[in-house]
Amino acid sequence: MSLVYGFWNNKGGTGKTTLVFQSIAFYAHQNPSKKILAIDVCPQANLSELLLGGLTNGGSTVLLQRQGEIPRRTIGGYFERRLPSPYAMPSVTPSDYVCTPHDYNPSVPSNVDLIAGDPLLELQSNAISTLSNTQLPGLNAWLSVIDWLRDLIELVKDDYDTIFIDSNPSFSMYTQVALACTDRLVLPVMADDSSRRAIQNAFSLVYGLKLPSEIYATYAFATRLREAGRGLPKVHMIVKNRLTQYMGPASAYSAVLRSIDADVETLMGDHPEMFTFSDLDDGIAHVRDFQTTGVVAHARGCPFYEQKPGRLDVMGQRIRVDADYLKNCVEAMEAMVSRL
Repeated sequence: MSLVYGFWNNKGGTGKTTLVFQSIAFYAHQNPSKKILAIDVCPQANLSELLLGGLTNGGSTVLLQRQGEIPRRTIGGYFERRLPSPYAMPSVTPSDYVCTPHDYNPSVPSNVDLIAGDPLLELQSNAISTLSNTQLPGLNAWLSVIDWLRDLIELVKDDYDTIFIDSNPSFSMYTQVALACTDRLVLPVMADDSSRRAIQNAFSLVYGLKLPSEIYATYAFATRLREAGRGLPKVHMIVKNRLTQYMGPASAYSAVLRSIDADVETLMGDHPEMFTFSDLDDGIAHVRDFQTTGVVAHARGCPFYEQKPGRLDVMGQRIRVDADYLKNCVEAMEAMVSRL
């Protein structure tokens, strides 16, 4: 049975997609005998573009081609297949929606497959929500819809050892579909107070904690999953991301970082069942801002371990990748991925 990691935070700008991309590449590189599936449940489809080659290596062109095929060879194409059959799994061929990024981007390990993202998700969102709220005798319509991605994973579970899901910051219906089949949750945060609030919001949205009233609790994601006898994803790692080059935990930002730690420790004490770790140090990862190294790797769809130092041409500009900083990026990702 595949283990499913979901990367999500309801605050944008935390560097989540870059972390997912590098995590998938490093994990696959470190585990060449394992088969990995990346699922991009985000209408921006940035993870897909990175895996397929990035901005400078034709990733967007390949992605557009997949979105233009019939059927659409994306997560949106699969959801399109489900719209006429929302409550029972139709006949589906998973390979219709899966590709191997290495075929387009040799920097990505060959043991990674991808179900690409699709802007169609935004158009589908209202229809999916409406279908989930339909009242039908003897049927839990919401659960049937929330299981769409789980249904697809069930078909391929014997083909993959590990699955990574990149989720949209919103808590829209397609994000809930993604989180409902997630086993382990990775929450990227930044060293600012909005990230602290974002963690509190994440626990409210996913686990139903500190809701304004019982009215909201009745319809909460956590409540509805528990009523169906389903488990919730467990928080596996909180990644303090985009810490600047000279800003370790002892910097001027340390007060915010300590506040995040204190909030998480309180949650661990009150709800230990929500975490895969019992010691805070086992669940916190520190990642410095990737800076220019990250910009170059992002543009080229290149994992850090494949990136070369020195001056490189990126979209007509000569950009220098510092060897020491590149080494720091590699070490940071290796340390993070070692916890998966």
